[in-house]
Amino acid sequence: MLKNRLEVEVCPGLVLKNPVMTASGTFGYGREFENYVDLDRLGAIVVKGISLEPMSGNPPPRTIETAGGMLNAIGLQNVGLKSFLSDKLPYLREIDTRIIVNILGETADEYREIAGVLDAAEGVDALEVNISCPNVSKGGISFGSDPEEAFKITGAVKSSTSLPVIIKLTPNVTDIVSIARAVREAGADCVSLINTLKGMAIDIEKRAPSLRNVTGGLSGPAIKPVALRMVWEVAREVSVPVIGIGGIMSHTDALEFMIAGARAVQVGTANFVNPAATMEIIEGLEKYAEEKGIQSIGDLIGSLSTGGK
Repeated sequence: MLKNRLEVEVCPGLVLKNPVMTASGTFGYGREFENYVDLDRLGAIVVKGISLEPMSGNPPPRTIETAGGMLNAIGLQNVGLKSFLSDKLPYLREIDTRIIVNILGETADEYREIAGVLDAAEGVDALEVNISCPNVSKGGISFGSDPEEAFKITGAVKSSTSLPVIIKLTPNVTDIVSIARAVREAGADCVSLINTLKGMAIDIEKRAPSLRNVTGGLSGPAIKPVALRMVWEVAREVSVPVIGIGGIMSHTDALEFMIAGARAVQVGTANFVNPAATMEIIEGLEKYAEEKGIQSIGDLIGSLSTGGK
């Protein structure tokens, strides 16, 4: 078997040994999964989102299983930038894979500051920017739902770092292509999509929301068809590298996203169901490539035939 058969270049400056990444918020800071997977085999680890100051998140209950997935309203709980640098990053530096830090903020200045600090930190290979966060200056509207705001945040991050910048797009918009185009124009090196779909569940005995926050983000197999469609649309319409996210449970799911145009994929909810899911997906991709005589998995990217449509 060729050693580099699964190697992919996600964007200039970010080459992965394979296209399997972890999704932010589902893999902790990496160490939490060291007894379940060989962390060195991963294409990349995307850590839990980091804010300037620690965040305690929403009160429980904040997760609930749904048909084909789960709802979460964790509320971006994290240790904050200072603790991440001192307590989490040293461990991550010892892992033989790419380390991508997901960042979040309430203002453009917060995004800019976090990006600048991480730019100078040893062991960070790229930044993933969560623009699904509420813009406090505009009544809590998500940065990612407005092309102008998405452009502004992307520009703020790019002005503070030379690291590859991945913008994580929210699906809770009318036209995700317009958001992808805006962040690309602002200098985004790559986009990842989709983040969770907004949903809710109700306790019929209490006649109350199942989540304390009332609504939460839907993830898992239930959202895969939506995610796949959005990845295909963005990859087809915008000249920007794409990372696919949404309900990827197996190597066949990963292959669908790559054929639709994704250069890599992120595995999220599957980690809760099967902590070794990423390893099984990598093995499945290796076997598929070998059986099909594929010299480079990258040859599959964007190979979807739609009959001229």
